[in-house]
Amino acid sequence: MGLDLNYINGQPPIDEDEKEGLLIETIATNSELNEFEQLNIEEALQWVFGRKFKAQEVFRDQFIRDLHKQMFGDVWAWAGKFRKTNKNIGIENYQIPVALKVLCDDALFWMNDDTYPPEEIAIRFKHRIVSIHCFPNGNGRHSRLMGDIIIEKIYGHEPFSWGAGNIVEAGKTRADYLAALRAADQGDYTPLLAFSRS
Repeated sequence: MGLDLNYINGQPPIDEDEKEGLLIETIATNSELNEFEQLNIEEALQWVFGRKFKAQEVFRDQFIRDLHKQMFGDVWAWAGKFRKTNKNIGIENYQIPVALKVLCDDALFWMNDDTYPPEEIAIRFKHRIVSIHCFPNGNGRHSRLMGDIIIEKIYGHEPFSWGAGNIVEAGKTRADYLAALRAADQGDYTPLLAFSRS
């Protein structure tokens, strides 16, 4: 039995060699994969929200990879490892480590210099990291959790609601989310900030 996935708008395909990293052999469909990934993410949430974090810890390559591994490590062997292939979105795979270091340095500067309000720092970081597209899969969910960690664990504010709907499956909430991301791609963060609290 192979993994036969259907991809929705804004979701890059998982390459055949990446599919070989699936740790649960019985998974065959999108809904089964989503279910197991969600169970893993719920475990990761316990790991995250039972801890305290400092900005210098969160804005580090190691933390970003560890978080992805916590979120997807029960499902994918490559969880927490940067992608080795290029996708239809994101930067070239060999550029990931440097781009991520620049983003983390930028975020620390934004915080220390009060460049933006806390919510905008979290949203700008979320947008940039999902644009880099560090991992073969799970980048959107990972970036949203990073946004929540920044706003809640560093600033002590309520986590984002992210449209209060299902972003993983096709529908209006996902369409609104993708439209907000496209606006952020053009430098307008207003729709993504609004979506994050809707």
